[in-house]
Amino acid sequence: MTELEKLRAAFRTALDLPADAPVDDLRYQDNEKWDSLAHMSLVATIEDEFSIMIDTDDVINMSSFGEAVRILGKYGVDCNE
Repeated sequence: MTELEKLRAAFRTALDLPADAPVDDLRYQDNEKWDSLAHMSLVATIEDEFSIMIDTDDVINMSSFGEAVRILGKYGVDCNE
């Protein structure tokens, strides 16, 4: 499983989405399941999956799947295909 696939799985798990749900275009305000509580669950899931600690500014700025990919890059996780 690639890092990108792991990130997709983390989004699906944390946001309680079907296993085949597309997540690459997800944005924080555009998905009813992605509320503030789900956001914290998502951050915790990502931190556990990649064994990193995401700083507060990055937690706040993680407003889309694409932004999550960019932020993970700062922590040495390459999610580019």
